[in-house]
Amino acid sequence: MRIGELSRRTDVAVYSLRYYEEQGLLHPRRRPSGYREYAEEDVAVVRRIRSLLAAGLGTSTITAVLPCLRDTGDRLVPTCSDLLADLHRERDRIAQAISDLQASMDALDGVIAAAPADVTRRALASLDV
Repeated sequence: MRIGELSRRTDVAVYSLRYYEEQGLLHPRRRPSGYREYAEEDVAVVRRIRSLLAAGLGTSTITAVLPCLRDTGDRLVPTCSDLLADLHRERDRIAQAISDLQASMDALDGVIAAAPADVTRRALASLDV
């Protein structure tokens, strides 16, 4: 199938599919005309890529873990023993980012709470809250 059909079947923009190819995540054949030719299994590969992106993994990490995952239809299952350590490290990185963002939000909430009542009223009025 050509890139437009893969895009329609996966609901992923053509430019994203080209980016996945640049990152080594997709490997379409090239026709003599230069057009990309995708295999039927690339539909499932794109869905796995999207799941991993939604889980917070970057494309370089996905490149490393994608060959070690099997899709059961309702979840991705690791098939390589060393993959779990990598996934735990990614989870720890995401958990730290969440913690850092929570601390930032708490600090911002403290600044907002310290505002005088009249300043708060004007600010909220301008926000239509």
